[in-house]
Amino acid sequence: MDGPVDKPQVTQDGSNGAVAEKKPKSEKELERERKKAQKQQMLAEKQAAKNLKAENANNNATSKTKERKAKQEAAKGDDVPEYHDDTPPGQKKILKPLDDPVMKSYNPKVVESAWYDWWNAQGFFTPELGPDGKVKKEGYFVIPEPPPNVTGALHIGHALTGAIQDTLIRWNRMRGLSTLWVPGCDHAGIATQTVVENMLRRRQNKTRHDLGRQKFNDLVWEWKDEYHSKINLAHKRMGESYDWTREAFTMDANLTAAVTETFVQLHDEGIIYRANRLVNWCTKLNTALSNLEVVNKELDGRTLLDVPGYDRKVEFGVLTHFQYELDGSEEKIEVATTRPETMLGDTGIAVNPKDERYKKFIGRKARHPFVDRLLPIVADDYVDPEFGTGAVKLTPAHDPNDFNLGTRHHLEFVNILNDDGTLNANAGKFEGTKRFDARYSVVEELKAKGLWVKKENNPMKVPLCDRSKDVIEPIIKPQWWMRMRGLADAAIDVVKRKEIIIRPEATEKSYYRWMEDINDWCISRQLWWGHQAPVYLVKFEGEDEQQQQQGEVSAEEEEWVAGRTKEEAQQKAEKKFPGRKFTLRRDDDVLDTWFSSALWPFSTLGWPKKTSDLANFYPTSVLETGWDILFFWIARMIMLGLKMTGSVPFREVYCHPLVRDSEGRKMSKSLGNVIDPQDVIDGISLQDLHAKLLTGNLDPKEVGTATKFQKTTFPDGIPQCGADALHFSLVSYTTGGGNINLDVKVIYGYRKFCNKIYQATKYVLGKLEQEFVPYAINEKKQPISLAERWILHKFSIASKEINQALTDREFQRSTMIVYHFWYNHLCDVYIENSKSIIQEGTAEQALSAKNTLYTTLEGALTMIHPFMPFITEELWQRLPRRPNDTTPSIVKAVYPQYDESLDDPASEAAYELVLDVSKGIRSLMSEYSIREDGKVYIQALDSTSFNTVKEQLQSIRSLSGKGVGSIEILGVKDERPQGCVVFAVSSIAVVFLHVKGRIDIPSEIAKLQTKLKKASEGQTRQQKILNDPSYQQKVSSELKEVENKKLRDYEAEIGTYEVSIEMFERLMVE
Repeated sequence: MDGPVDKPQVTQDGSNGAVAEKKPKSEKELERERKKAQKQQMLAEKQAAKNLKAENANNNATSKTKERKAKQEAAKGDDVPEYHDDTPPGQKKILKPLDDPVMKSYNPKVVESAWYDWWNAQGFFTPELGPDGKVKKEGYFVIPEPPPNVTGALHIGHALTGAIQDTLIRWNRMRGLSTLWVPGCDHAGIATQTVVENMLRRRQNKTRHDLGRQKFNDLVWEWKDEYHSKINLAHKRMGESYDWTREAFTMDANLTAAVTETFVQLHDEGIIYRANRLVNWCTKLNTALSNLEVVNKELDGRTLLDVPGYDRKVEFGVLTHFQYELDGSEEKIEVATTRPETMLGDTGIAVNPKDERYKKFIGRKARHPFVDRLLPIVADDYVDPEFGTGAVKLTPAHDPNDFNLGTRHHLEFVNILNDDGTLNANAGKFEGTKRFDARYSVVEELKAKGLWVKKENNPMKVPLCDRSKDVIEPIIKPQWWMRMRGLADAAIDVVKRKEIIIRPEATEKSYYRWMEDINDWCISRQLWWGHQAPVYLVKFEGEDEQQQQQGEVSAEEEEWVAGRTKEEAQQKAEKKFPGRKFTLRRDDDVLDTWFSSALWPFSTLGWPKKTSDLANFYPTSVLETGWDILFFWIARMIMLGLKMTGSVPFREVYCHPLVRDSEGRKMSKSLGNVIDPQDVIDGISLQDLHAKLLTGNLDPKEVGTATKFQKTTFPDGIPQCGADALHFSLVSYTTGGGNINLDVKVIYGYRKFCNKIYQATKYVLGKLEQEFVPYAINEKKQPISLAERWILHKFSIASKEINQALTDREFQRSTMIVYHFWYNHLCDVYIENSKSIIQEGTAEQALSAKNTLYTTLEGALTMIHPFMPFITEELWQRLPRRPNDTTPSIVKAVYPQYDESLDDPASEAAYELVLDVSKGIRSLMSEYSIREDGKVYIQALDSTSFNTVKEQLQSIRSLSGKGVGSIEILGVKDERPQGCVVFAVSSIAVVFLHVKGRIDIPSEIAKLQTKLKKASEGQTRQQKILNDPSYQQKVSSELKEVENKKLRDYEAEIGTYEVSIEMFERLMVE
């Protein structure tokens, strides 16, 4: 098999190099990691809620007067004029000035308009190649999109997949790699045919058979075109940077050629074969299913279930006992079954040879009460004497276990079911009866004949079709099968050799378990929509076709030929059957949808043709999808990729969690909790949510339940959140855990974060003069102020950490890093603190501060761009460019990297002391309501902190607020000032505020005693951690130092509070 040409080897994150081999983790370690990830997710959600609450607290006025003003401002916001984008389609966006009323505050509709069409028109999403037409020296990064089904609109699960993959693609594109994200849709055979058939029945009261195969398929193509375009629009609304020039569909000409090539090759090699076996038959859809498409519903006992096609519920979970009379005797043998109707297909009875109760019956025959049939009684060790009666009725044509026993004892195989679930002529007088109606009729007839004994509760599993929810019937049918054992062994081997990395590691364990127990795959489906099997029945002149079909398995196989075309099949048949006259008839069956999907990574790159895309971009880099299709899709891609191309289809698999609603329930149309991402982006009223339930394919009986859920969960509808907030929140939800409990309130909280970014950028742009030109990228100028050195250090460290987090696929951590930098460092500290430098400093100091402001803002925008593509482009385009910087879009900007020259721990420690001291002063002033003439003392407890406080006194004064009258610096040997309250900054500094004569001393003593108790409890807790022997053995020295510092800080707090209490007590008696 032709493999890809040689190209640079890339690691899983897309960079050149070898993949380091790691020691496999144990089940316990993986379980701990899973629990840790889930805990981190919960903490992150709590933190997001906390941040939102804190921001609301900051933004809302504390007094009623201020609250009233805030409401008035909000009302003014409602009067903002309607936004109209004047940008011609595909052209670069015409930016409105920031003082335009429509630009007053962050509005997703304004920010997100026009950019996507321009990005696409400019070709920013197509892979950038070298002059030789090959991938760049930095390597390549390729993701084949898991193709959504063309059955309807995208849901929030698709949005999660898109958000994670777009983040990876944009990050690697900004790192300079040749990146390709292949979009496309899956024809989804069963799902799409079912949806269109339901629509046809509701709208025209017709079936597909009324139209015929060709006209029905024409109707499906119309459906596909309509919903395919809707799906693509949703992708674009979410900002997903696909290369649309390479868009694929599983029934496109080239992908169909790939399906045909694979089938023919594997059939010729004997890997695909035909066999008359038991299959999972769905009577509702009239097709066979693979085991993976069957869901087993667990029942504890008697249960009434809804079954499609039945007005009343059907009884399951009971064991029915009845008797057979022995032939030529009045003796009876009692059997038990959970499916009474199948007794019409019984052809034998089995007992255990060691069961004394039945030894006398072995070799005899029982009479069937309803049909002319004798049932041999056979002995087999398989029978469990303890279950039921110890005698097992055998229905070889309708039960997998009975099939094996029937084969072993050469019993007759009698099929009693038509394809639609009614009984056929083999059921005697029950012919034409629906199977579950027959369940009750058979019991009544048994009672009438005195053969019914009893029924009892029986825990059991009921197999259901995952698509139609119909109860599956095992039926013997000739089908096309694929031998999987050899393919699976090769696929196991490449994962064990780390040629493919599967993350998280718990998923890898599941992969091994399934692959080691794999069964042959039934790949044929009795549908009209899909890839028709490229195989032809050789019909010999003078022979009856039905006679051929009912022959032995080996004979059936000999009478079929596969061909890429009918002409090729004709040539093969002539060679196989020389001198015989025949005609060819193509098999009506189509192939399982997952057969074509298994070829997706290489068929979308042009295979079986030898294309430049296949040479450049195969194997792909990452396959990212939900863990629930690990076996349906991922495993099959690996097996067929290895078989058909000789190479793995991708280097890494990342399985993300599944999205559930805020109450942890699975998303389901019948529950009404399926969320359309465009409703989150644009917002939607509750009334419109209800209306959407009526336009889809939801069963009218389920609309009431869905409406009730919507009223409870979205009483005010869904607020407008925007694509960026949705994108960011979905990535922030992503951990190694099993599920995501999605809450729209969290997404809306991140919309407020978008507003923070928007307003911060507006402020900075307002501080940069029109003629301001930032330093050139290679112009290294030492920042003047300590604040600048601090923020640049923080930026460099954040760059290092976020790149590592994305490399390690720690998506939640990556969002927290960039969120923390924007919120806690850039906005809340540096932008605020730069105001005094710019307003009060020298011209040189102001220019340095502005350049640092520009560097960190531009860097922060590029850092968050993979997570928030629209707002970052909107704001980045408004920034001045550095000299000789011709970068056309933030899409093509360079992603921030760690810069060792900016790594400055000393400045970090010094400035954080300044911030902590200032915070301590503000805290004391606020706590004791000192609004003016505040007399402050700062005691530095070592020489380094003393020098820092001394050098940064002006900054401390500026950051401490207008109420401070004077600040005096004390050394470690100086006496603590009298008449003061204290704030323990850390183990190296303390802040005092003079309050004698200005406060209620007894009340303050009580407050300090509460604080002392809390600090003492913290000290005890910290000592317990540090004294734990297992902690000392397992934890790194770096982490130990962090915990030791916490202990020292607690000790310093305790000492400070004890001294303050003593001072207050002295003040009381003075």
